[in-house]
Amino acid sequence: MTPQPPPYVPGHSLLAGRTAVITAAAGAGIGGATARRFLEEGARIVIGDAHERRLRESAAALAEEFGAANVAGLPCDVTDEQQVDALFALAAERHGGLDVVVNNAGLGGTADLVDMSDEQWSKVLDVTLGGTFRCTRAALRRLKAQNGGGVVVNNASVVGWRAQRGQAHYAAAKAGVMALTRCAALEAADFGVRVNAVAPSLAMHPHLVKVTTPELLAELTEREAFGRYAEPWEIANVIVFLASGYSSYLTGETVSVSSQRA
Repeated sequence: MTPQPPPYVPGHSLLAGRTAVITAAAGAGIGGATARRFLEEGARIVIGDAHERRLRESAAALAEEFGAANVAGLPCDVTDEQQVDALFALAAERHGGLDVVVNNAGLGGTADLVDMSDEQWSKVLDVTLGGTFRCTRAALRRLKAQNGGGVVVNNASVVGWRAQRGQAHYAAAKAGVMALTRCAALEAADFGVRVNAVAPSLAMHPHLVKVTTPELLAELTEREAFGRYAEPWEIANVIVFLASGYSSYLTGETVSVSSQRA
């Protein structure tokens, strides 16, 4: 019998009245699931994504369901500082400020180190680590100026701790996200802002399953104690926790959202 995920958890107004910026939030992955979960928890959201068509479609669908006043979207390539700044400016313009930032943008790939080009290495590092840096910097500048607290949640990965063949660039980037999270948290504590990260192991959605070979999917899920991959909303639930008042004394931490046995 194929293991099934638990029932979807309803919202409990954990983020009522808060404004959140979420990157790479178009589509069916963790970013899209986080955008939906935040709205279900009462937040207003500004979503960014490098894929303009998917962004428009996602923002329109969420606005129709949760109200146009609660959803805004802007194309954003996190390797471009001007686009990052524009995304945060939109939050101030539409909602008067900022409370939560979720840095979800990242880029993967598979290549053995001996075959990896400088371009492959640099691209993954620039999106995954550099993008998190740019957005965290933009967030902390604004949150410090507001002087009203706030939260940053970064998306890392268990491969930042664990070795995996063909993932040297991605693992290095995600380990960097964890280190960036710890350092940023120390600085941000001075003005009442918390910075944490999640580290998922295996989160899949239907589109990703389609482009993953059955053999690889079987190998990856076999490592998971529950015998299945996580649904994106299960990762989003932990992001909600880190963004909410329930984690008020937690900063500089990376929370493993994983059932891996090794």
